[in-house]
Amino acid sequence: MDWPLRCGIFMAPFHPNGQNPTLALERDLELIEHLDRIGFHEAWIGEHHSGGFEIIASPEVFIAAAAERTKHIDLGTGVVSLPYHNPLMTAQRIVQLDHMTRGRVKLGVGPGALPSDAFMLGIDPADQRARMEEALEIILRLLRSDEPVTYESEWFTLRDARLHLRPYTHPHPEVAVAAMISPSGPRAAGRFGCSLLSIGATQRAGIDMLGAAWSVMEERSEQFGHVADRRQWRLVTMMHLAETREQAVADVQYGLSEYARYFREVAALPIFPDAPIETIVDTLMNSGAAVIGTPDDAIELVQHLVDESNGGFGTLLLQAHEWANPEATKRSYELFAQHVLPHFDAHAGSTTASMEWVMSNRPEQLGAAMKAIGAAIQQHADEKAEATAGPGDAEPEPAGASTD
Repeated sequence: MDWPLRCGIFMAPFHPNGQNPTLALERDLELIEHLDRIGFHEAWIGEHHSGGFEIIASPEVFIAAAAERTKHIDLGTGVVSLPYHNPLMTAQRIVQLDHMTRGRVKLGVGPGALPSDAFMLGIDPADQRARMEEALEIILRLLRSDEPVTYESEWFTLRDARLHLRPYTHPHPEVAVAAMISPSGPRAAGRFGCSLLSIGATQRAGIDMLGAAWSVMEERSEQFGHVADRRQWRLVTMMHLAETREQAVADVQYGLSEYARYFREVAALPIFPDAPIETIVDTLMNSGAAVIGTPDDAIELVQHLVDESNGGFGTLLLQAHEWANPEATKRSYELFAQHVLPHFDAHAGSTTASMEWVMSNRPEQLGAAMKAIGAAIQQHADEKAEATAGPGDAEPEPAGASTD
């Protein structure tokens, strides 16, 4: 890639049952603050309404609180489940956040991940993707035009609807469409000129489909008169890093088993065996779904994703989790920012190049410096000798010379 890689997190969040949820949400906010300090570029916050593990119901409310605690990091909805909301209300909330964050908000959208959420709302899961595209089209019309929108749907109605507050960001905040393995995500993103958020990028099928997903994105973008930009393509993966692999594996004894159980029995992601922690770690590592190891291991996975994408992507999002305790979790993000991210930024090599240039020219440069120091010492000695010379040292006047 000829552009620097950006990094962020994708925070559902994931908190095992039995914890104090108030304190868990506070830890989430503290983590965003930490990431802001160490240079992460983005944080995407999820929306879920059942299951008891992913406990943020309103990413917009969370973003409003996080924005007050941070200075630099962009904050996105990861994602708003569009079939659950009237599109006018979604657009209004994002525009308000766009002003309140001075342009640091992004709108991530999707059909909704948990069937149990749709079940409680009386929504047939078969309708969710079509409703997402229908709502997204209306949201973009509201964001991109001052013209009022009148629209009759089987699940919402708008009459002369318009935003009474125009976006802070010109022309509007970035809008990203979530994608798993099916082509529906890149198809929608390409159709509407949005960016792409590949959530299942490091599942085995996800890795195999990366290049194909972007081909769909480019084809649909061209079909509808948009330009697909790889730098606005985000890939989500899972990592826990430590100084050694042994330490990383020891760290995840804290919470990986509960996380695996949630995905095995609630969220239905079939990559976690019902097995001891060591087997779960081996399964994740051998499949390429996650890194539990060192920054070098992370670099290897990221490079593999770059290669499989057939041209690169813009941002790597690390899934936020509690596999390890809070201290080890924060250290993992620090290791990524300090050692992994610079590996994919050509500009970071300038300090190494500067040091190597100085080292290769050191004899000449040091010789000149030592010569200059010697000259300065000699000059100081000469000036001191002149200043301390007494009157008797002056040349005597000739005999009989006049004093007039």
